[in-house]
Amino acid sequence: MKRFLFPRWVNPFLGVLGLAILGGLVYATAMGGLVTDPQTLNVGYMPTQPVPFSHALHAGQLKMDCRYCHNTVFDAAHAAVPPTATCVNCHAPAGSNGQPATSAVHTESERLQPIHESWRSGRSMAWKRVHNLPEFVYFNHAVHVNSGVSCKSCHGRIDQMETVFQAEQLSMAWCIECHRNPDEHLRPIELVTKLDWVPPEDWDQAAFAKEQREKLNINPQTHCAVCHR
Repeated sequence: MKRFLFPRWVNPFLGVLGLAILGGLVYATAMGGLVTDPQTLNVGYMPTQPVPFSHALHAGQLKMDCRYCHNTVFDAAHAAVPPTATCVNCHAPAGSNGQPATSAVHTESERLQPIHESWRSGRSMAWKRVHNLPEFVYFNHAVHVNSGVSCKSCHGRIDQMETVFQAEQLSMAWCIECHRNPDEHLRPIELVTKLDWVPPEDWDQAAFAKEQREKLNINPQTHCAVCHR
């Protein structure tokens, strides 16, 4: 009986195969254990915008309400990105006579030139989205703010950000944790956009949350169909 002998090329092939398997395991560990870890899901993501819009100035120092720019947040699933016309309400470009058509602030600012060009051309500003959920995730802004969940709970202190960044994980586990224990995130509905609101010393959060949940029938669900529709 003849013995079967593997060809000589099998030995180096096994070495290459072993390295490939090892590399695959390292890659899978990195992708599964690090990139998808809740602590690394875009927290701190801060894209450079076409215009350096300062929320610290507008929402912080000037106390502009979030709804002036994001005017659909109480009525729709999405918080609208403001059109150029909203910016031009305060920062109108100069006309052919060298004067703005309306009262305007910093008309000649170089930083506002992209806004003025957008206004003249009719092309929308290419704002970069900061908080970007996967397409298979459904989130309704109106439901949350009309229940008394402040913008601060998901977006952090936007009114203190010179450049907006993602402050929270926005992971599935993070959302489920809030749905299971929403009480600490509830506040009077008229104060959801007042990001610097601090409860008075005699405030009873547990009692308020209990009353709010009964009054508005707030009973967050945690089954899959809530977000994956």
